[in-house]
Amino acid sequence: MIAETGLAALWLAAALALLQLFLAFFGLKGGKPELLPAVRPVAIAQGLLTAVAFALLITLFLRSDMSVLLVATNSHSMKPWLYKFAGTWGNHEGSMLLWVAVMGMAGATVALFERALRRDTHMATLGAQAAISLGFYAFLLFSSNPFARIDPPPPDGQGLNPLLQDPGLAFHPPTLYLGYVGLSVAFSFAVGALLTRAVDAAFARAMRPWVLAAWILLTLGITAGSYWAYYELGWGGWWFWDPVENASLMPWLAATALLHSVTVLATRDGLRAWTVMLAVVAFSMSMVGTFLVRSGILTSVHAFAVDPERGSFILVLLAIYIGGALALFGWRIRTVREGAPFDLVSRETWLVINNLLLSVILGVVLIGTLYPLMTEAFGHKVSVGAPYFDRIAGPLALALMVALAAGPLTRWRRDSARAVARRLLVPAVALVIAALMLAFAPVRMGTLPWLGLVLAIAVGIASLAPLWKRRLLRTPLFTYGMVIAHLGCAVSLAGMACDSAFTVEKLVAARPGDTIRTAGWTLRFVQILPIAGDNWTALQADMQASRNGGAPVTIHPQSRFFAAPPTTTTEAALLTRWNGQLYVVLGEEVEGNRWQMRIWWKPFVTLIWLGGILIALGGALALVGRERRGWLIKWRARRATEA
Repeated sequence: MIAETGLAALWLAAALALLQLFLAFFGLKGGKPELLPAVRPVAIAQGLLTAVAFALLITLFLRSDMSVLLVATNSHSMKPWLYKFAGTWGNHEGSMLLWVAVMGMAGATVALFERALRRDTHMATLGAQAAISLGFYAFLLFSSNPFARIDPPPPDGQGLNPLLQDPGLAFHPPTLYLGYVGLSVAFSFAVGALLTRAVDAAFARAMRPWVLAAWILLTLGITAGSYWAYYELGWGGWWFWDPVENASLMPWLAATALLHSVTVLATRDGLRAWTVMLAVVAFSMSMVGTFLVRSGILTSVHAFAVDPERGSFILVLLAIYIGGALALFGWRIRTVREGAPFDLVSRETWLVINNLLLSVILGVVLIGTLYPLMTEAFGHKVSVGAPYFDRIAGPLALALMVALAAGPLTRWRRDSARAVARRLLVPAVALVIAALMLAFAPVRMGTLPWLGLVLAIAVGIASLAPLWKRRLLRTPLFTYGMVIAHLGCAVSLAGMACDSAFTVEKLVAARPGDTIRTAGWTLRFVQILPIAGDNWTALQADMQASRNGGAPVTIHPQSRFFAAPPTTTTEAALLTRWNGQLYVVLGEEVEGNRWQMRIWWKPFVTLIWLGGILIALGGALALVGRERRGWLIKWRARRATEA
C-alpha cells in the first residue's frame, strides 16, 4: 500500500496545484478577490503532499520493495543503506519526484513566510509557481510514474550504476535540484511582478533571498560534482566540458548575473529590466539542463537515458515555459519603468559589464553544448570539446575577473576615474610584480595559465580592499560575504591555473617490488591483493609514497568489480599535501606480471574546490547578513510604532 499511497498523494498534490492556479487567476483577473485567501493554505497543503510522496518513495527503496518497478530497476537488496537512500534520486523518475517535492515545499514556504510583497503580486507569484508545477506533475503522472508496480516482482533488483555508488550521490544532485527550484521561485516572482506591474525594489528584496540561496546551492553542487568526477572517473581532470556538466554550469552563470542585478534593484532601484530578463534566462537554463539530462539525447555518465516519448514531453514543457516567459517579458517589459540613473564611472556600470560578460560566456557554453546535437539531427556528427571552450570562454572569464576586481572598489551611482585608479593602485602593482616573477619562472607555461595566475593574485588582493580603513567589527556581514566570495573566485582561478601549468603525468607498467620516481615523488609498488567490499570485489595495489626523502605513506589504488550490474570501475588513490595532490590510478595487468598505472602530481589543485567552498560561504554570509538586517529594520519599526 505504500506505493499506492504515494501515488495518491501525488495526484492530490497535482489537483491542488490546479486549484491554486484557478484561485489565483480568478481572484486577480476574474473579479473575485474573495478567492484569494484560499491560495496560501492550498499551496501549503500541496507542499506537504509532495513531501509525503517523496518520503514514501524513499521508504520503498530502503525496504528494497522489488514489486515497484523503479526499485527493481535501480536498486539491489545487497546495497549499503546509504546507496539505497541516495538511489531514490539516482534515476529518472526519482529525480523528477525530488524536483516536484522541492518545488512544492518551496511554494509552501513562499505562502507561509512571504509578507513583503503586495498582496496581488504575492498571489500572482503563487499562481505562477502552481503553473510551473502542473507541467511536472503531468510529466510524472502520465509519463514517468515512480510508483508503478511490476508483476511478478523479480527476486532481486538490477542494482545502481556503480559510478553513482558514492557518498557524492547523497549530496551533489539534491543541492543542484534545490538550486534549480530556487531559480523557479525567482522566475515565479518575476512573472508575478510583470503581471501586476510591480517590478520595484520591494519585489527585488523579496526575490533576492531565493536567488542567493539558489546560487549558493548551485555553487556547492557544482563544486561537489567536480570533485566527485575528479576522484571517481580516474581521468585526472576536474572539469571535462561534458554536456551535462555544462547543463549545471549554465544556470549558475545566469544566476550569478541575476544575483548582482537583483541586489542593485533591491538597494539602488536600478537594472529593473535586467533583473526580470535574467530571472527568465536563469529558469530557462535550468529547464534546458533538465531537458538535456532527462531526454535521452545525451550519452553521459550523468545522464539518465530514457525513451523519446519522455524527451518529447520535456521538450514541450520547455517550449511552453520558456516561450510563455519570453512572450510575457516582451508584452510587459514596456510597463517596467526605468530605474535610478547612474554615471558611466560607477559600480552599476561594472555590474552591467559583469552581466554582459556572464551572458556572453553563457552563450558560448550553450552553443558549444547544443551545436553537436543540432548537427547530429541533420546526419553530421561534430565534436565540441575543451579546446573550443578554453579558447573562447577562457579569455572572457579572465576579463570577468578584471570587472570583479574593479567593481567593489567603485562607488555607487557616481565616481571619478582618478579615484577608482587610486584605489586599484595596490592590486595593479601586485599584478605587475606577479607578471614579472612568472615571466622569469623556470617552468614554462601557456598564455592562459600565466594570465590566470597573475590575475588571481591581483584579484585576491583587490577582493580584500573593501575592508581597508573599515572598523572591522562594525562592517556588515554581507560585506564580508562579498569579500569572501570574490576571494574564493581568485583562489579557484589560482588552482585552475596551477593545475593547467604545473601538472606532471607519468604512465608506467610496473611489477610488485618496482620503484617509480616522478616530480620529486618516490613510489614503491609493494603488492597486489584481492579484497571484497559490501557489494563489490577489487584488486588493490599497496604502494608506499614519499616525497623528497620524507616519511613514506601507504596508498591503495583499486580496480573494482560490481556484480549488479556487472561493471568495472577505478578507485583513484589521492594523497593530499599543502601544495598539491598525488593522484594514482591502477590499470590493467599486462604481459610479465606488470600493471599499468597513471600517476599525476597536481600542484595546488585543491585550491579549485577550496575556492568553490569560499564562494558558497561568502554567499551564505551575505544571505544571513541581508536577512538579519531586514529583520532588525522591521523589529525597530515595530518597536517605534508600539512606543
